[in-house]
Amino acid sequence: MLIEFTVKNYRSIKEEQVLSLVKSKNDELSDTNSFSPNTLKNTSLVRSAVIYGANAAGKSNIIRAMFEMKTIVGESASLSQEGDELPVTPFLFDEKTSSEPSEFEMVFIKEGIRYQYGFTATKTNILDEWLIAFPKGRAQRWFSRIYDEKKKRANYKFGDSLTGKKSVWKNATRVNALFLSTAVQLNSEQLKPIFNWFKENLRLSTVIGGWGPGYTVSLCDTEKGKDKILTFLNAADLNIHDIQIEKEKFDPDFLPDKIPNSAKEEIIKQLKNKDIINIKTIHKTTTDKLIALELDEESDGTQQVFSLAGPWLDVLENGYTLVIDELHNNLHPKLVKYLVDLFHSNKTNPRNAQLIFTTHETSILNQDVFRRDQIWFCEKDKIQSTSLYPLTDFSPRKGRENIESGYLSGRYGALPFVRELNFNQAH
Repeated sequence: MLIEFTVKNYRSIKEEQVLSLVKSKNDELSDTNSFSPNTLKNTSLVRSAVIYGANAAGKSNIIRAMFEMKTIVGESASLSQEGDELPVTPFLFDEKTSSEPSEFEMVFIKEGIRYQYGFTATKTNILDEWLIAFPKGRAQRWFSRIYDEKKKRANYKFGDSLTGKKSVWKNATRVNALFLSTAVQLNSEQLKPIFNWFKENLRLSTVIGGWGPGYTVSLCDTEKGKDKILTFLNAADLNIHDIQIEKEKFDPDFLPDKIPNSAKEEIIKQLKNKDIINIKTIHKTTTDKLIALELDEESDGTQQVFSLAGPWLDVLENGYTLVIDELHNNLHPKLVKYLVDLFHSNKTNPRNAQLIFTTHETSILNQDVFRRDQIWFCEKDKIQSTSLYPLTDFSPRKGRENIESGYLSGRYGALPFVRELNFNQAH
């Protein structure tokens, strides 16, 4: 479970920005929207956080920063050579920051232990890396690493609590790779839970359409799994009676003759020995006759919910952290609320999964859905730098203030400044 995410000097984010899922002292919706991990004494976490803001304010860059951190953890040790670039872009509208590293840090809980892990990176180098563990609540610095520009190598410090072949892992870590990732690749059992939290527990999509129907289809391979998917879809009022999945091996002979040979060869290469899946939704008529529709004949919203069903259920059942950009796309406001409410229910979310998302859907921006500490805003300043800040900065009145109205009227900022269109106005 995620406690806090920090990012600095990444794309539109110049100064350090912090997204915290720590519950404030306020007691509204405590039984449904927050929980108390055994690992954290006297500290509770919220089950979701929503980020609002104008287009191009930097909301997506907060999500993208999490995505890039996860990518670097998962893939940096697999880069083929030192010249391979890391996927980081600093804040470019300032000469100083454009040449400085981007910084990322996550504080999270895995297998009952709190960890604080982070690093700074340019496109070519990991400059700093650190890991602090809190077994039994006490801080232990397991390792830290600082790049020496003059000597062109990293200096390491290891705590006594980190065991294993530390010198071997250190010598195998390239300047553009993380020590964490390299050590796990070389069989560090102690560091594997940290690596696995990024790989397995942190589920990200930089766009709501980032998931295709594949995972949902895989759950339909068993009757139990299909029943769960159907229950999910019909709770969303989609009125689907059944799902029919047809699979057949890819046959190159089915490709049209008009496709250029180079494109045909690439398609054959990608699909060779793979199944082609045909998905049909089964509906009942008023006379109980069954009608089959191809999935792509359904509305965009139905296709979206179908694709979301598998990942959504997976996250809820396993207590993962789900991060998603633009949850409102192609979805009715009530469907957005339905998806969010699944995280705010002890019945559907018994393992305390968490949801972090951006949206423009303001119908859910109220104190019946969210605690005040679950709502965040994003806006840019005059130099195009993103700021992330919580609703609690404005001390809205508990249970009384209309948050949606306050936001749309500009009380909390984070709105687009729309000007009159005048083609005759001088530039």
